[in-house]
Amino acid sequence: MAQRYVVRYGSTRQIGEFAAKGPPDFARGAQVIVRSPRGTEWGEVLCEATDRTKEYLGRNDPSGKVIREATPDDERTRETLWHREQEIFQGCRRLAGQYAAGMQLVDVEQLFGGEKVIVYYVSEARIDFRELVKALAREFQARIEMRQIGIRDEAKLLADYGDCGKPVCCNTHLTEMPPVSMKMAKVQKASLDPNKISGRCGRLKCCLRYEYDTYEAYRRELPKVGKMVITKQGQGKVLAQEILAQKLLVSFEDNRRLMIDAADVITVIGGQPHDGKSKASPADHDHDSEE
Repeated sequence: MAQRYVVRYGSTRQIGEFAAKGPPDFARGAQVIVRSPRGTEWGEVLCEATDRTKEYLGRNDPSGKVIREATPDDERTRETLWHREQEIFQGCRRLAGQYAAGMQLVDVEQLFGGEKVIVYYVSEARIDFRELVKALAREFQARIEMRQIGIRDEAKLLADYGDCGKPVCCNTHLTEMPPVSMKMAKVQKASLDPNKISGRCGRLKCCLRYEYDTYEAYRRELPKVGKMVITKQGQGKVLAQEILAQKLLVSFEDNRRLMIDAADVITVIGGQPHDGKSKASPADHDHDSEE
């Protein structure tokens, strides 16, 4: 039975499951040559494939197969291809000004097997690059594929380290980049300074998404700011929430301000009472409407 591995491959650092027949067993970090849906590529083994990795990748079918472990000859070929990519990049930049004005060239990738060259670019407008493809194919004698990408994909290709000091998430473990909203930063009480919560792509950092679901679940267990509550210490108004600590800052009727445990809340009355006629109700957990 073929052994299966999770392999990272390509300039865009795609992750897939690859089958390998027979020995040797590949250790984490092994450099391998693989056959992917795109062609023959250079890859890096991340781990053995399991049911858990299948769930993470979101598919059951393998992406391809591991052909062999990379050899010194493969290393030399890879170096040669890197120099060729630089040559094609400069040629594409030169020809783009003539045939595809408005196209911002990002990167060039030549597959290890030489099947094709992929040109990654960013553009705000639709570009007819047919003449550019013909010119590149003539000059470099290669099959050219143009691929338009977004600003976050550009960071995935070019960025190195984030503010945390670690390699950027989009260039390591993320298989897709989920949407991130300012609400996620607000709930986690992160700085709202765009310079501090923006990643290398200029958009909100992906890591704001990681703990958001936990913060939301914990927040739903707390009375909303502005609610009147009856607690073991008396009646007061919620001024602030400490979500992870499950505590509330409450202003009491005698002008005390105390940080109390959420467990000390006996019941939630509602908003600011009017004429003393507000009715007590069970703690309401439905106050988290979308902003």
